[in-house]
Amino acid sequence: MSESMWAYVPTSGHTRDDDLAGYHVEATDGPIGKVDKYSNEVGSQYIVVDTGVWIFGREVMLPAGTITSVDNQAKKVYVSRTKEEIKASPEFDKKKHLGDPAYRDQLGGYYGSGH
Repeated sequence: MSESMWAYVPTSGHTRDDDLAGYHVEATDGPIGKVDKYSNEVGSQYIVVDTGVWIFGREVMLPAGTITSVDNQAKKVYVSRTKEEIKASPEFDKKKHLGDPAYRDQLGGYYGSGH
């Protein structure tokens, strides 16, 4: 797994001071939900997206490396994956996402493989 999956792309426009909570998230083929929480911790940056009714209230965790741009004016985050790729992603686990390296490796491997 590439460590770069857990860092924002330098050209994304993201800064450490950005409060992404509530931002709308756009896949390459349309909206997927809103940012519920996020991490700006170096080497472990991600967003958790509440998909609402799109996939029945499921939350998904997206490594920061999937984010192509942040539009602070429009309050939108754009990701480089399709809705189907995100829908098929590993289940978000609230208990494991912070301290389980195997879970992080699973997510990083899924998104890093270019699904």
